[in-house]
Amino acid sequence: MLRLVLASAVLGALVSATGPAAAQKRYGPGVSDDEITIGQTMPYSGAASAYGAIGRAEAAYFAMINDQGGINRRKIRFLSFDDGYSPPKTVEQVRRLVEQEQVLLLFQTMGTATNNAIHKYVNDRKVPHLFLASGASLWADPEHFPWTMGWQPDLQLEGAIFARDVVERRPDARIALLYQHDDYGKDYRKGFRDALSDRAAKMIVAEASYESTDPTVDSEIVALQASGADTFFNVSSPKFAAQAIRRAYDIGWRPRQYLTSGSSSVAAVLQPAGLEKSTGIISAGYIKDPTDAQWHADQSYKDWLAWMKAYNPDADIADRFNVYGYSAAQTLVEVLKQCGDDLTRENVMRQAANLRDVRLPMMLPGILINTSPSNFRPIRQMQLERFDGERWVLFGGIVGG
Repeated sequence: MLRLVLASAVLGALVSATGPAAAQKRYGPGVSDDEITIGQTMPYSGAASAYGAIGRAEAAYFAMINDQGGINRRKIRFLSFDDGYSPPKTVEQVRRLVEQEQVLLLFQTMGTATNNAIHKYVNDRKVPHLFLASGASLWADPEHFPWTMGWQPDLQLEGAIFARDVVERRPDARIALLYQHDDYGKDYRKGFRDALSDRAAKMIVAEASYESTDPTVDSEIVALQASGADTFFNVSSPKFAAQAIRRAYDIGWRPRQYLTSGSSSVAAVLQPAGLEKSTGIISAGYIKDPTDAQWHADQSYKDWLAWMKAYNPDADIADRFNVYGYSAAQTLVEVLKQCGDDLTRENVMRQAANLRDVRLPMMLPGILINTSPSNFRPIRQMQLERFDGERWVLFGGIVGG
């Protein structure tokens, strides 16, 4: 178990159309005049441990926030516990955070299956379950689950974006699909198939799934190659994504490859797979790639780099997960600022559902965060990108809605 207890302070004012709910002080669990306690589960161990960089980045951002005086003079106490990407462990850790640590809210709990395991529990307990580190469609259902809100783009939307690109560029493609056998993989698969519509039966010539507890996906890749597919959609978490890219190359399979945004980190996936073996892969992004020199003259990148050096010095500059964590933490800070002195769980959700055209510095230009009581999907736009052997190169325009 990893326990991070760190505080934070806001890196400049983020733009929002809603002012703080400034009235008399009203506090929920985990809040005092001096402190706000926030909880999280993250896979710091196990097959998905590459995602642990996100939790460490968020802890580092909150540490900076505290050094700058906190949010409305309150420091953030951030408890980030290891769940090993195991749903039973997630349940155990979340119960501890809610019932023993009395956190005000849960933030960026990682994973689709893991969040699904606590989904009903946190809604029954009316605990804000905010900005999940998962793009599953489950997290945008305010009618049935009003205490849960995602952050990143919908996995089905991303799958549809890839499918449309395949149809546009290679309408006669023979597609092989590898996916994680859980809600994460099935969401991507559904979005991809639905976008292909009646073409799916003809174009998809092979599918293979794997369990997150499997040691490798080597045999699955060999089977997919044997199908004669010339296009490969790789729906895998980082460890398995790297294995799939490397194995495909090593056995001489050279399909046009699509890779999910959650596994597009140069440091966590493409370098372990081999940069030369990753050249030409297509993904979709919504945050700036730190390896892309076009951003390096921007003040947003300079500020991010200065924060990395000061607060997250052991992390890899090339790892996009550090941009992800930085940006997600900024979103939560904006919500807490809007709450003012009304730091009840009810007001946290009210303000989370009242974000208007929030522009995060390390988000791609043109992509804004918007929420409402009926819109629990803060980020709904992406842009396609291709890896050139060194960095991701954006192409096309912003897509989504």
